[in-house]
Amino acid sequence: MADPTRLEFTLTKPPVGWFPKPTVVFGGRGQPAQWGTGTWQVPSGESTVVSVFLFNRLWKFGYAEITLEPGSPVALRYRAPWLPVGPGKLDTVPR
Repeated sequence: MADPTRLEFTLTKPPVGWFPKPTVVFGGRGQPAQWGTGTWQVPSGESTVVSVFLFNRLWKFGYAEITLEPGSPVALRYRAPWLPVGPGKLDTVPR
């Protein structure tokens, strides 16, 4: 296994209303997260699928997914949808 790389990840919720905490999934393994900016450890030298979703006890919403290739930028930004339905947006942040 290759040495890990630190990935900066910003999770942004809409400015109004209550939203559940996001779940971040790296390579099929879900991890609870907090809103704001943090860092995550991902393997370098191999592709990694990153996805995020929100769950409000009844349904999942705000799902977004991206595949990081080796040498990709190491910063991501997720934006939750304005309403508790529909997809979120997940993209890379230029460095």
